[in-house]
Amino acid sequence: MAKIKKGDLVQVISGAKPERGGDRGKQGKVLEVLPEQNRVIVEGVNYVTKHNRVGQSQRGTKTGGIETFEAPIHISNVAIVDPSTKKPTRVGHRVEEQVKDGVKRTVRVRFAKKSGKDL
Repeated sequence: MAKIKKGDLVQVISGAKPERGGDRGKQGKVLEVLPEQNRVIVEGVNYVTKHNRVGQSQRGTKTGGIETFEAPIHISNVAIVDPSTKKPTRVGHRVEEQVKDGVKRTVRVRFAKKSGKDL
């Protein structure tokens, strides 16, 4: 089961500090998870610029220029933010019994473990 999902609030826990042009300590929402590459795309983190060659579309309009967008970051470099303390934390799973329409089901639920100082 994935620990980080689309829509989670995460914080970058490794890399260069913001004073040196890095993203460590920044928080953002997960826009996309790429499980086959173990990477996530986080809103407002790891911006890159891409220079596109000028071309023409079918209608004759010119395309190209400089485009900035978020690049993927490795999943080990981010940690989920605890909603109560707003600090990075680890994620655990627990098994709970749910009763829905008179049917008992066993489901796994994610929960934020106690956030510590070292993360």
